[in-house]
Amino acid sequence: MADARGMSRRQVGLGALALGGGLAFASLPADPAAAAAPSRGGGRPALRHGSAREAGLLPGPLRQLVTDAEAFLQPSPEHPWYAGAVLLAGRGRTVALHRPIGMAVRYQAYDEETDTGVEFPPDQQIPMAEDTVFDLASVSKLFTSILAVQQIERGRVELEAPVASYLPDFGRAGKQDVTIRQLLTHTSGFPAWIPLYEAPTYEEKVQRVYDEEPASPPGTAYLYSDLNLISLQLVLEHVTGRRLDVLLREEITEPLGMRRTRYNPPASWKPKIAATEDARKPWSGLDRGLVWGEVHDENAYSLGGVAGHAGVFSDAWDLAVLARTLLDGGVCGRRRILRPESVELMFTDFNTAFPGDEHGLGFELYQHWYMGAMATPRTAGHTGFTGTALVLDPTTDSFLVVLGNSVHPVRGWRSGSAPRVAAANQLARAVPVRPARGRTAWFSGMASAATATLALPALDTSSGAARLSCALWWDTEPKADVLVLESSADGGTTWEPVPFTTRRRGGSAEPHPTGTATGWSGRVWHDLTADLPAAPGLVVRWRYTTDRLYVGRGAYVDGLRVESGHRRLFDESRPADATRLRAEGWSREED
Repeated sequence: MADARGMSRRQVGLGALALGGGLAFASLPADPAAAAAPSRGGGRPALRHGSAREAGLLPGPLRQLVTDAEAFLQPSPEHPWYAGAVLLAGRGRTVALHRPIGMAVRYQAYDEETDTGVEFPPDQQIPMAEDTVFDLASVSKLFTSILAVQQIERGRVELEAPVASYLPDFGRAGKQDVTIRQLLTHTSGFPAWIPLYEAPTYEEKVQRVYDEEPASPPGTAYLYSDLNLISLQLVLEHVTGRRLDVLLREEITEPLGMRRTRYNPPASWKPKIAATEDARKPWSGLDRGLVWGEVHDENAYSLGGVAGHAGVFSDAWDLAVLARTLLDGGVCGRRRILRPESVELMFTDFNTAFPGDEHGLGFELYQHWYMGAMATPRTAGHTGFTGTALVLDPTTDSFLVVLGNSVHPVRGWRSGSAPRVAAANQLARAVPVRPARGRTAWFSGMASAATATLALPALDTSSGAARLSCALWWDTEPKADVLVLESSADGGTTWEPVPFTTRRRGGSAEPHPTGTATGWSGRVWHDLTADLPAAPGLVVRWRYTTDRLYVGRGAYVDGLRVESGHRRLFDESRPADATRLRAEGWSREED
């Protein structure tokens, strides 16, 4: 379901060549059988459950991930964010966390007058299980996008072709130049949403899509819209001659062995499906009562449960299989559903003209508002209105699935994306950062709305030739969270920024004239040097400041040293000097 707020959703809470806006797919197979054929050189091992250590993760943050998630079963702040959830986190081919919490089915209705949920009798409530199936809502868009990229591989669809070249009626109302890429990146100009369920027949619903005027000229703005993926569904069904649910089964779920992923689950699945909303007007577009085992989204429901923007049901393990497949370049075992070049396009930002709304083909990129500290320029994912999220981080080879029934009993009870952010922060924290030297390094922490300082003792730099050196690692929410190197010559009354230079190992020097570092640094260590001001009692410190919303993985400092000519004024490796450091909010972290 689209967020009808008229703003970016983030405010809530190499084989392809770019040539003048076009893409060359010369190396991609045109034969559908080729894309589904076993990969050469043998398959990759399947996913397995294992320990945090086996996954190369720290166990403490994974335990905290569960603790944080359980807190949202309680009022947060007024109502529970979800009745229950299934959490899955892994790295490589090891699923290190797979935990159900709370209830899959708790409420039989919502009482609007008292703003309370009417619970089923205890013996009729159903707890979450590892294999509970969820209505994925807009996470369904990823499946439609994968199916579209498959058809691009096979030459049936061209990325830069007008949608109207496949569906002539689509070209009405100023949409004649809208391209397939613009559908996949939400730059078509479509409004966020229209009530298709008000049209009495399927044909009339389609005609409403065709007749809809763009809210902005195609390609000039980013606006997340369900209509993009509904339109893409119509293209796929036209060029393949198969319904979207058939395409999903034949091209994705059967090849990958995703046995609990489909549109319109049968009635026999109902006891294993998480319930969603007591859907009634005015908060819902339709009066349906408790929605349980059927798609929650009104438009998808009116389209027979099969829609490009919503309608797919799945469980956490199946989504982990999909995540692992994409992180492995489109292959699972001996089955390939996409070429590596195609996956690369899905993780490549096509929306560089719209900073903050980074988007690959179907996948959202670099969105701290739900990816939290997992967010990097290549981190890909999507959320769903019902409380679902999938996040893939190629940088650390990690993946996160958060499936919650957050519209149970009613959509108004949840707000923002705090549980997703909390889970992503802890999984990011679970990926260890190896110190640049020795066994420990200074870590800034990941607290929001905080300031952490790490200060050297007062040093005599009056000779004017003092230089600071250290190793630095940083990954922060860009611009909002900043790491500053600063100095004081008056005992800390006033502070001035100290310009510095960093050099990534094997890379070129990067100046930081304002004495600050923010955003993405590649999650690798950089060598840092800084010329210090001349003063008889100079204090130098690192200050890390975060805003109240989201955080990155933080900052690390290691091997602090100050030299003046041939004299060493400070050396963290010397025990006596190390004890003179003053840390507020920073801590020593082991490998």
